[in-house]
Amino acid sequence: MPSLKSSFQAKLIEVGCDEAGRGCLAGPVVAAAVILPSRCKIKGLNDSKKLSERQRLELEPIIKRKAIGYAVGLCSTEEIDQINILNASFLAMHRALDQLNRNFELILVDGNRFKKYHDIPHMCMVEGDGKFLNIAAASVLAKNHRDRMMKELHNNFPQYNWLKNKGYGTLEHRKGIEQFGPCIHHRKSFTLLSPQLDLFRD
Repeated sequence: MPSLKSSFQAKLIEVGCDEAGRGCLAGPVVAAAVILPSRCKIKGLNDSKKLSERQRLELEPIIKRKAIGYAVGLCSTEEIDQINILNASFLAMHRALDQLNRNFELILVDGNRFKKYHDIPHMCMVEGDGKFLNIAAASVLAKNHRDRMMKELHNNFPQYNWLKNKGYGTLEHRKGIEQFGPCIHHRKSFTLLSPQLDLFRD
């Protein structure tokens, strides 16, 4: 596994941001912001999508222990439907940044778009969670936080099996929506049912 750079630059205090759950059919979108010390090393840290659940959970306390500062923010399903998922992702990141108890001078964001946060400069990095440790750390914290939320929601809505699919649009999840209808945690602005379901009917 190639090693990730600890940061984009070394002169400014840099915070990495990433989100989890943008493409889901249900549940909030969750973002995290992480400030790591310069020349930080965290063995095994990578884009959360390239890690197993066990690896992500093992890395979380290490990230929190080594971080100078970290925070998590989210946008609810209702907010996603009101302002769209892109703006909700930006808002979740802003809320994470709002909660940081350390000053920062540059925001490094995974992806190709971001909404300006106050007067602090930012840089967008496509696939940044696979290039920079601070973004990768944010991706892991956001993913773990959201997964825990979806597991809790599963207890009241087991028919969608969020324990397994975490709200993503798997065939099983879509079949659950078709059979039981959407619930309060589904994103009404999303296409919840797929025409492909017709291929799997008896």
